[in-house]
Amino acid sequence: MSANFLSELKRRNVIRMAGLYLVGAWLLVQVAETVLPVFDVPAWVLRMVIIALAVGFVPAVVAAWVFELTPEGLRREHAADGSPAPVDRTARRLDIVVIVLLLVVAAVTLLGRMGQGGAPADAPPAATATPAPVEPAPAQDEQSIAVLAFADLSPGQDQEYFSDGISEEILNSLAKVPGLRVAGRTSAFHYKGRDEDLREIGTALGVAHILEGSVRQQGERVRITAQLIRSDDGFHVWSETYDGELSDVFALQERIARAITDELKVVLSGQQAQQLVNTGTANADAYAKYLQATAIFNRRDSTRYVEARQLLDQAIALDPEFARAWSRLASVLVVSSNVKLEETDALLDAGIAAARRAIAMDPTLGEPHAALGRALGQRWQHAEALAANEQAVALDPGDVNSQFWLAVGLINTGYRRQGIAALEAALVLDPMLPNALFWRGREYVQAGDIENGARLLKLAEEGGHRFVGMQLSRVYEARGDLAAAEAATTAGLAYFSGAFAPEAAAVFTRGIYGDAPDRAKALALLEAYVATRPRTLPGVVPYLFLRLGEFQRGLEVAALGPTDNDSLVMSELLGLKMAEGRRIPAFAEYLRRSGIAALWDQRGVPDQCRKLDSGDYTCD
Repeated sequence: MSANFLSELKRRNVIRMAGLYLVGAWLLVQVAETVLPVFDVPAWVLRMVIIALAVGFVPAVVAAWVFELTPEGLRREHAADGSPAPVDRTARRLDIVVIVLLLVVAAVTLLGRMGQGGAPADAPPAATATPAPVEPAPAQDEQSIAVLAFADLSPGQDQEYFSDGISEEILNSLAKVPGLRVAGRTSAFHYKGRDEDLREIGTALGVAHILEGSVRQQGERVRITAQLIRSDDGFHVWSETYDGELSDVFALQERIARAITDELKVVLSGQQAQQLVNTGTANADAYAKYLQATAIFNRRDSTRYVEARQLLDQAIALDPEFARAWSRLASVLVVSSNVKLEETDALLDAGIAAARRAIAMDPTLGEPHAALGRALGQRWQHAEALAANEQAVALDPGDVNSQFWLAVGLINTGYRRQGIAALEAALVLDPMLPNALFWRGREYVQAGDIENGARLLKLAEEGGHRFVGMQLSRVYEARGDLAAAEAATTAGLAYFSGAFAPEAAAVFTRGIYGDAPDRAKALALLEAYVATRPRTLPGVVPYLFLRLGEFQRGLEVAALGPTDNDSLVMSELLGLKMAEGRRIPAFAEYLRRSGIAALWDQRGVPDQCRKLDSGDYTCD
C-alpha cells in the first residue's frame, strides 16, 4: 500500500469510520445478546443481526470514501471545497465518538466480568437443586437428544411404571441408533417432576433436543403425547398425540421413535429400518408386567425384589419366548443374591440359568451376558465373568449397566486402569448414575485426589447412593475431620451389617477409630459371627478385619469362600490403600483360593503386580 493511498484513507476518515463501525457493531451485539432473551426472541434473530452487521461493514467503508460529513451536511467528497478545515473537524468529532464508545465498551466488559464472577474466589459454591454432570457436558451435537420421563396423566395417577416404561423404551431404542447420541436414563430421569427450564436441562446434559411427553391410560385406552423441543431456544419442533388401545402401545412407540429419527435426519439401516422399537413380545399384558418389574429394578428397591421376580415370572408365563423378560429376571435374581444370605446360592443358580435361557433365545441381547458376568464373578469364575461382561458391552455399548458391571469386575480383580476406563465410559453414557459416581469417586480417593473424589462421592450421595459413607469417611479422614469420618463410616456400614444387631455398625466404627478396648470389642463381635459357620459369609466381615488392621485374619476369612459381596473385600485388598495387607504370605494364598491368580495366569498381570519364580504373585 503506497504512502499516498494511506494518507488519502486517513484524510477521508475511512480508517476512523472502520474503527467506529466495528466498535459500534460489537456494542450492538452485546446489547442484543442481553436484551433479546428477556423477550424470548429466538436465537436465530441474534444470528441475523450479526450477519447483517458483518455484511454492512463494506458499504460503510465505501461510503466513508465516497462521502464526507461537512458543516453543510453529507456531501460527495469531490464536491467539498477542498479546504481541510471541515475534514479536520469531522475527524476530531469521529475521534471523540470512538473514544466515548470505547469507554462504553470497557464499562460493559467490566460489568460482564463482575456478573460472571459471582461469589468471591474463596466462597463455597452455591448449592443447586440439580447436580452437575461429572465433567463438563459435551458440546451439543445436532443429532443428540434427552428423553425425559413421561408424565403419568392417568385418572388414578397409578400408572407411573407404564409412563416411565414407555419413555425408557423409546430412549433405549434411540440409544441403539448409530450416529445419535442419547443422554442416559438416570441423568434424563433426574429431572422427573422438576419444573426446570428446558434450556438449562439441555446445557446440563449436552443435548440439542429434548423429548418430553405424557401418558394417559384409562381402561384399555391409552393416549401418548410427545413433544420434540430444541434445547437452545425452547422451540417446539413438533408435537403429536397418539391414541390407541393398550394392544397398540408397541406401534405407538415405534411411531414416536421413527418421527424423532426422521426429524433429526438419522439414517436407519438393517433391522432398524424395518423396526426401531423392539419390545420383544406381542403380548401387551406380559409387557406391562415387564415394565412394572423394571421400575423396581431401576430403583434398586431391594424390599420389592421378590415382587419383581413374581411379575417377571407372570410375564414369562404369558409369553414363554419373551427373551427380555428372562434377561431382566436374571438381573433381578443376581442383585437379589446380596440381600438374604440364606438364599445367595439359590438366587445365583437361578440367575445364571435365566441369563443362559435369554441368551439362547436372543443372542443379540447384552443384558443377560452382563447378569451372567456378575453372577460368575460372585462364584469366583473370574475369567468367564469378564468374558461375559465384555460380550455384554460389545453387543450393547450403550447399556450403562453393562459398562458399570464390567468396570466393577475389572477393579475387583486388580485391573484398575481398565476398570476406570469402563467407569468413565459409563459416566459418559449416564453422568448422574450414582453407583458409577461412587466407584469413580472411590478410585480418585484411593489415588490421593481427595477433592475430585469428594466431588463425585457427594454427587453419588445426592443421587441417593445408600452406602457412600464407606468412602466419604476416607475424605473426612484426609481432611482431619474424624467426627465426620466416624459418622459416615457408621452410616455406610449399617447398610451391610444386617446379619448383626442394629448397634453393630457403631461398634465396628469405634473399633476402627477408637482405642484398643474398642478395637477388641469389634474383633470379638466379628469372631463370634464367624464361629457360627454361616453358609455364606457377609462380605463386610473380612472387609472389617482388614479395616481393623487384622490383615492375616482378614485374608484367612476371605479365603474361606465367596461372600455375599466380594466387591467389599477385593476392591479394598487390591486398592492403593492396602499395601500392608499384600505383603504377608496369606495374600498369595487368597489369590489362589479366590481364582484371581488363575485369572492373571490367563489374562495377564495387573500393572502393580508381578509373578515370582515360585509361581505366586506379589503386588506393590
